[in-house]
Amino acid sequence: MERELLERLLAGKDDASVAALAALRNGGSHVVWDGTTSAESLSHIYVRRLRHTRREGIETMNLERTVERLGRHQHPVRLGQIRAADGSWVFMLFLTEDGSGLIACTGVQQAHDG
Repeated sequence: MERELLERLLAGKDDASVAALAALRNGGSHVVWDGTTSAESLSHIYVRRLRHTRREGIETMNLERTVERLGRHQHPVRLGQIRAADGSWVFMLFLTEDGSGLIACTGVQQAHDG
């Protein structure tokens, strides 16, 4: 997927989309994978991740809202990812099946070694 299309899709107002867009524009890497996954299975996975990040005190952006949106979404979801150039954050993008719309975006701060 072209960087320019991702930039347009991330034009939302939530913190995660704004931060993901900034990471992309500041040299972050991006990928959008082929194929789709059911929103229901992703919802279950991200409910567990939400519990884990809360338990471990890991900083996230928009994870609770992402879980809610995936729980309501009735169609297959295409996944993408943006990794900040400095590796400090990873953003998961949940796209419509054809990649033309953003369902949700969440960010998870990455642990720093040393």
